[in-house]
Amino acid sequence: MSEWFPNVQGLWSEFITAFQQTCIMLVWSGSISFLGGLILGIALVITAPKGLCENRTVHQILGFVVNLFRSIPFIILLTWVMPVTRLIMGTAINLEGAIVPLIFGTIPFFSRQVESALSSVPYGLIEAARAMGDSNWQVIFRVYLKESIAPLARAVTITLVSLLGLTAMAGAVGSGGLGDFAIRYGHDRNMQDITWLVVISIVILVCIIEVASQIIIRRHTYE
Repeated sequence: MSEWFPNVQGLWSEFITAFQQTCIMLVWSGSISFLGGLILGIALVITAPKGLCENRTVHQILGFVVNLFRSIPFIILLTWVMPVTRLIMGTAINLEGAIVPLIFGTIPFFSRQVESALSSVPYGLIEAARAMGDSNWQVIFRVYLKESIAPLARAVTITLVSLLGLTAMAGAVGSGGLGDFAIRYGHDRNMQDITWLVVISIVILVCIIEVASQIIIRRHTYE
């Protein structure tokens, strides 16, 4: 280990802190983005043409907002939402300052993933549920969400991996985490072993996400 990672031993405590910060950003931003993106994605589906609550105006407004935030590069979004970040978190820097822009950057992306997953539900199932007298809420939970567990699991996986990349990008502006750790030591001080350690850590996190996703998908995929 000392030959392959000569600088790690002296920076091990800082690496652990950076790893924990990345996990905190991933959990908090991911949880809030999951809830917000799921609600927004459902709203996009049910207000679309032939949806449960068809409303062209609402659908177009929601679509415009989603497309607006999806079109902004994350590094620019970080600075654009700084006033909102300060208002909510009290600061626009460090770990706390990264949560809000991560949410703003992830919810629009995940909402489109949810919209795609729910739209794959056969229209016949929805019509059958409505013919049996199910309310709109019952159709959403019993048909849309229940029949879309596997596609939604794939959507969550894609979103979490993307969010992990955004947490690393947030490190470029001093928000902490593995990205900040890699920039400060791996890039600025040319410690290649630190860069490799960060890369390996991120790959492990991605593998954990992928494995968990595959377990859920297998359990809810009909043969």
